[in-house]
Amino acid sequence: MLDSRTIQIIKSTIPLLESAGPALTQHFYQRMFAHNPELKDVFNLAHQHSGGQPVALFNAVAAYAKNIDNLGALGTAVERIAQKHTGFLIQPEQYAIVGGHLLATLKELGGEAVTEEVLTAWGDAYQFLANIFIQREAQIYQESAEQDGGWSGEREFVIREKTAESAVITSFVLAPVDGQAVKDFIPGQYLSIKLQHPKLDFDEIRQYSLSDAPNGKSYRISVKREPNGQVSNLLHDELKVGDILAVMPPAGDFTLTAQPETPVVLISAGVGQTPMKSMLNQLLKLKHPSTVTWLHACEHSDVHGFKAAINTKLAQHANLVSHVWYREPKVTDILGQDYDFKGMMNLTSVADIIVANAHYYFCGPIGFMASIKLQLLALGVPSAQMHYEVFGPHAEL
Repeated sequence: MLDSRTIQIIKSTIPLLESAGPALTQHFYQRMFAHNPELKDVFNLAHQHSGGQPVALFNAVAAYAKNIDNLGALGTAVERIAQKHTGFLIQPEQYAIVGGHLLATLKELGGEAVTEEVLTAWGDAYQFLANIFIQREAQIYQESAEQDGGWSGEREFVIREKTAESAVITSFVLAPVDGQAVKDFIPGQYLSIKLQHPKLDFDEIRQYSLSDAPNGKSYRISVKREPNGQVSNLLHDELKVGDILAVMPPAGDFTLTAQPETPVVLISAGVGQTPMKSMLNQLLKLKHPSTVTWLHACEHSDVHGFKAAINTKLAQHANLVSHVWYREPKVTDILGQDYDFKGMMNLTSVADIIVANAHYYFCGPIGFMASIKLQLLALGVPSAQMHYEVFGPHAEL
């Protein structure tokens, strides 16, 4: 544990951190990539260019400082980050590199306020947190390797199927080149893939939600084409059936945990339906006896992924209910056939199915999920029965 003097010093630096803001972490990343360019093969550079990653790191550092005397408050965030790290194959020695650049950044930007005592305290605090991550990530790596069909590190997978689900979403079925089994996952988890391509300056690792129930033989991911997304566009336009990808074991802490007697409501917007689809397929595969409700929002029919698949399941399963919102339906979209409501998702339209004992899983853009959370609270749903996943750099609703 950290001693009281270290905790006192860390908390005293909070005003300094807040005055520096994300500029501190921007400097950190610039410094680290200048001195250790090999890490560009690990970090998601798209998040660097967008500014999302420096902001996320700053928020994490500030939260750590503010909760340095109550680290239990960070437990959920620590688990989420540790799961993410295993998808990037983060190793203990990389923590030393990051820690060195973090301390150097504090010294370079903090001026006279960053004394040797402050640097020592932050060094001790960083190492304490790093050890928590190192130990947890070692457990995750070991658990993944020891499971039936499991492995550690990279494993070669071949693209067996490539299917357009909508104008912007394409599914990829990936099977191991060695022909052996693959480990089961918990619906809601994601798969990390590493792409090496002549059009990429560095190796790029991306994490995509698994979009089908586990089957022990293959995995399916469903990828949205992002307008400026190098990797998503390569997957859509360049990668084809028969191509090989390096894949890391499934990971993630956003998982389906509903008991058989629990009604489940799956809520999504856009490509946020991919983990919902995995959960839905697993619930139906296991013949979940309670009601399963599918609520989805998108722009219009062109971008309405998995539409036919959901309609097929509705015809097959009496306990499955579906409602769809189109924000701006096309003139050819038919109300009552293609969609049920126009505009943004408004849960008061289906208030009769928002029951207090159900569990609610939702995924989509930050604004969408924040709205859904507020609507559910207003309808009397306890926050403990809400489960959600945030895309991109770590954030909270």
